[in-house]
Amino acid sequence: MIFRYKYNNKEIDFVAVFGKEKIYVQVTYILATEETVEREFTVLETAPDNYPKYVVSMDEIDRGRNGIKNVNIRDFLLMDNY
Repeated sequence: MIFRYKYNNKEIDFVAVFGKEKIYVQVTYILATEETVEREFTVLETAPDNYPKYVVSMDEIDRGRNGIKNVNIRDFLLMDNY
C-alpha cells in the first residue's frame, strides 16, 4: 500500500507499507539550494517512527543527514532492499 503522510502544513510524498514494514520517500529533482534541502529533509524528520527514510533525487553526491538517506533515483529504483 502506498499513501501520503500529512503533518500540519508538511507532506511526505510517499509512504510505502509492506506488511509490518514501512518506508518514507521524498522525491525532488535536485538538492540545489539549502531551502530545498531543508524542505525535503525536515518533513521526513517529523515522521513519528524510525522506519527507513529516503530523499530521492538526481544528485550524485549523498547529502543524507540524521539517518535519512539521500539516494540517486537510478540507485533507488535498482535497490533490492529498502
